[in-house]
Amino acid sequence: MSELWESMFAAKHVMWGESPVRSAFLARDQFVARGARDVLIPGVGYGRNAKPFLESGMSVVGIEISETAIAIARSELGFDFPIHHGSVGDMPFDDRLYDGVFSYGLAYLLDAAGRAKLYADCFRQLRPGGSMIFTLISKRAPMYGQGPKLGEDWYERAPGMPMFFYDEASVARELGAYGITEVSEIDEPVAEGVTFPFYNVSCRKV
Repeated sequence: MSELWESMFAAKHVMWGESPVRSAFLARDQFVARGARDVLIPGVGYGRNAKPFLESGMSVVGIEISETAIAIARSELGFDFPIHHGSVGDMPFDDRLYDGVFSYGLAYLLDAAGRAKLYADCFRQLRPGGSMIFTLISKRAPMYGQGPKLGEDWYERAPGMPMFFYDEASVARELGAYGITEVSEIDEPVAEGVTFPFYNVSCRKV
């Protein structure tokens, strides 16, 4: 999958624009309310979703598999926060504990074992009282069921890009052990004039 992301970023550069998604602002508000000081962002891409946290005075550490995306974050958007280059499958990249973890548009690209490892690894890197928030594609998305079926709710939407689509039952099944505090639905823009439905899932380590 890393080769696919490299080619996409190389072809389109700031492919989703420079503005953060709505989910990042909502996560920022939740972290601020809980006094978060530092945030880990697995799948940080070229950094657009780090902006709300940085602008609120939090420190940010990212993880990103695409060297091209990291280069864009540095050269085109001017971000200088630490970004570990590698797959989230190789977490942890440091021994720090964080007040917050935010991950948008990543977990559902992984297979069942990869998703389980991501959630467990993120939870382990939370301080007591910390929160992790994942934005997950919903089965209400118009492309659900399209492409070769790889498993239950698991489809290859494009060559080398499988997607797992969530409903409330699968959210509870995969994240229920991590102290879910809120599940909300949100429509996020994915192209000009086009939005897809997602779940925002918040968990807290108590």
